[in-house]
Amino acid sequence: MYIKDCMTKNVCCCNTNSTIEEVAQQMNENHVGCVPICDANKNIVGVITDRDIILRTVACGKNPKQTKASDIMTCNPCCCKQEDNVDEALEQMSKMQIRRIPICDDTNKVVGILTLGDIVSNENIGEQSVCYTIENICNCSNQPKNAE
Repeated sequence: MYIKDCMTKNVCCCNTNSTIEEVAQQMNENHVGCVPICDANKNIVGVITDRDIILRTVACGKNPKQTKASDIMTCNPCCCKQEDNVDEALEQMSKMQIRRIPICDDTNKVVGILTLGDIVSNENIGEQSVCYTIENICNCSNQPKNAE
């Protein structure tokens, strides 16, 4: 199966000069947890997740009205092409431990995003592949566990 057959299309994007408040508003309005950050030519240059906003802005005492997307975004994000096989995306998501992967065209413009939700809700993707991916994404063996 190809990524284009199960990805989410019409993805909202922000630019590097967007404030974190604007990025968070886009997330809220579109009910998403990740926003690709694009340059003036609409080419992807980074991503910001809801977790990035908490850990790289709020927890650091930065002002979300003044902090720019370029200040906290993950640069050079892992991406796939819409013509790639879903298994390639699952492998990248597992390897990088990411829950969402931007999908770009041949000119590096964002054309969609593939999320764990897209994968889990697609009955044509094997259950074993889904479980393997989720297990690898959530593997926290090298991180301290929360106190109970």
